[in-house]
Amino acid sequence: MPESRVHCSFCGQEQGPDVPLIAGEEGHICEECVQLASQVVGSWGRKRAASRPLQKLQKPVDMKAQLDQYVIGQELAKETLAVAVYNHFKRLSMDNERQNIRESTRHVEIEKSNILLLGPSGTGKTLLASTLARIVGVPFVIADATTLTQAGYVGEDVESILARLLDAADGNTELAEWGIVYIDEIDKLARAGESSHGMRDVSGEGVQQALLKLVEGTTVKMGARGRKDHGEEHLIDTRNILFIAGGAFAGLEKQLEKRLGLGVRGIGFHVDMSEPEQAREQLRSFEQVQPEDLRYFGLIPEFIGRFPVVTALHDLDVQALVQILTEPRNALVRQYQRLFEFEGVRLEFTSDAMSAIAGQAIERGTGARGLRGVVESLLRKVMFEVPSLQNVTGCVVDADSVTSSKPVLITCEEEAGGQLTEQGGV
Repeated sequence: MPESRVHCSFCGQEQGPDVPLIAGEEGHICEECVQLASQVVGSWGRKRAASRPLQKLQKPVDMKAQLDQYVIGQELAKETLAVAVYNHFKRLSMDNERQNIRESTRHVEIEKSNILLLGPSGTGKTLLASTLARIVGVPFVIADATTLTQAGYVGEDVESILARLLDAADGNTELAEWGIVYIDEIDKLARAGESSHGMRDVSGEGVQQALLKLVEGTTVKMGARGRKDHGEEHLIDTRNILFIAGGAFAGLEKQLEKRLGLGVRGIGFHVDMSEPEQAREQLRSFEQVQPEDLRYFGLIPEFIGRFPVVTALHDLDVQALVQILTEPRNALVRQYQRLFEFEGVRLEFTSDAMSAIAGQAIERGTGARGLRGVVESLLRKVMFEVPSLQNVTGCVVDADSVTSSKPVLITCEEEAGGQLTEQGGV
């Protein structure tokens, strides 16, 4: 009776010297079927990864409404980000919907539109990105452009951004390929002035060149990240990764003023020395920025072309800063009130005091970030003394406490039940 040969339970191929088989409890499988099964399971994982964020897909209006709870103003930037993220999710659904698309439109591929955020420091660029991370259902990473260096030099390569994105996706390559990356301080890669080109710049123009393929779309080989990978390498395709870059671009106003002719005045007795307020507002908000302005600032044309959507964030005025102090869910006033509640003390700010705090933040030139510094210096002495005082019930901050050396009012309760107003220094 002839001996039965072992064969693959899937394709029927017999075992031989060149065809090893993996044995199971009730069957065998060859190498070719293992590779085919891996591709099939990978496509299942891609569909499952796509279906998870699609179940949480929100309309741009709903997404912006959630941003409004944390970010004050900047309507244009919030609308732009909401549309970009919504379209990003729609691109993810294309693979699942290709079977239902008509033959005439089956070969239409939607390309991503990377975003460039322009705005002075403290206007909310990073806050928009971090808040968006809590809303979307795909991996999200915030990278700092100042830590990147040109390949071959000491520092982080641009591929380190993808390594962090892969960590955010828990090692799931398919899910990481649909993530969103926010590159902060992108203006630090630019060297202001047209004469700066042609020089070796380890952390500037060279990094822009290295980011070109990454932003547009390429396949990057990532090494093993730890024991979980078992020494396996990862191939990440960046064509579907949405890149959002942001920067303050300090000094770009001078180029805008030069191009728009806002600083050019004639000579004579009848010359109007005042500038239209609308033109000055547009200048401050970067609404008139063109690619040639970014090129003059130091961004290379190839890099500018890969960010077709450019949106501007404007400077914050006193009213906007007062809203930031009180209206967001994690408003600064609420944070300090919560700190005082731990001591059983009620903290109050008058409306004039909040306007004065906003005015001092504007004088510092750091935007909304300056609010915490003003409030911290204002309440430092009070926070030092209150935990040691007895029967303190409240503190009141008025405008004089902010603008002058008048102490913050501390309200104490007497043992008999009456109340006594005591002044504590700031």
